[in-house]
Amino acid sequence: MEQDPTLQSAKTLQEAFEKSDLHLLRSVLNFTEAEEGSHNETEVKDPALVAQDLTTQTSYLRKLKFRYLEQNAKAKYVKTIVSDIDDAAFVTAEENKGLEVVCEEKKKKLRVAKAELAEVRTSIRDLAPVVEADYTKLRDSAAKAALLTQKIIDARLALTRLRHAHPKPRLTIPAAEQRLADQVTEMQVLSDNIEEASKRMHNVKSNVKGGTQELETLRAERAEAEKAVKASRVNEDDVRLAPLYDQHLASLALHKSVLNIHNSHLVSENELVLSYKVGRRTISVNLIFQPNTSQLASANVSGLDELGVEAAELVDLHIHADDAYGLIPAVLAMARAAQ
Repeated sequence: MEQDPTLQSAKTLQEAFEKSDLHLLRSVLNFTEAEEGSHNETEVKDPALVAQDLTTQTSYLRKLKFRYLEQNAKAKYVKTIVSDIDDAAFVTAEENKGLEVVCEEKKKKLRVAKAELAEVRTSIRDLAPVVEADYTKLRDSAAKAALLTQKIIDARLALTRLRHAHPKPRLTIPAAEQRLADQVTEMQVLSDNIEEASKRMHNVKSNVKGGTQELETLRAERAEAEKAVKASRVNEDDVRLAPLYDQHLASLALHKSVLNIHNSHLVSENELVLSYKVGRRTISVNLIFQPNTSQLASANVSGLDELGVEAAELVDLHIHADDAYGLIPAVLAMARAAQ
């Protein structure tokens, strides 16, 4: 029985299609291997190269999809032609319309997905510089944190080595008892020093009191001598002047010997400088009075700093009391006590 020429040509086309090498399986395998290789890559690529690679792969997939649809349509067409009419699937207009509706819905979904993908790509492009800047800051911060951590570890190790090399001395019970005994001895010595200083202070007060009384006596003698000089009113040729002069010189010598006065100098009408010898030290007292009065305005004492004595409080006390006569004995007593 002779076959229909159309059926014969369909079988020939099917055999040729089955024998033809379309590289479909090989292309799928190559694409899968390339995709796995791309996932295994750890090297960070340039965004421009990644975008170019993505465009190339998208174009390749579109061509592959079109090739697949074309070959699938050919295969279905050949099967439809070759198969028996009774066994062939009957396609109606309603099925075609239903397929068109499904296709339109899929296209709408595809458009929405493409729009969302475009928005995501736009946001990625906008956020890429910010993310890169944040990544750079984070990387620098991580490096700095690692460096600081290493420095902290090194410092702790160095501190541990120093502690091992120089351990703290431990205080034992005998050492504590010895330290307590030393402190008790030191406190006893300090108490003795305080008592001795109190005795010296009492002696200084007694000396000051005696010097003040002696000074008052000398003041009275001086006043009497001045009255005697004024009452006598003798001239230079009077024979009574020589004994009085000698008596006055003797009084001055006695005053100097008692108070150890070394020199006196009248700087101006209201300023007097007195120098005293205390041991090997020279104590100078500068007295300044109110003009045309005997009221003490200010005083300055020099020579006590070398002895480690501060006389500012004593000087201020006598200035406020207007006691120039009491200032000199007090300063000299303080200087003698400091030696």
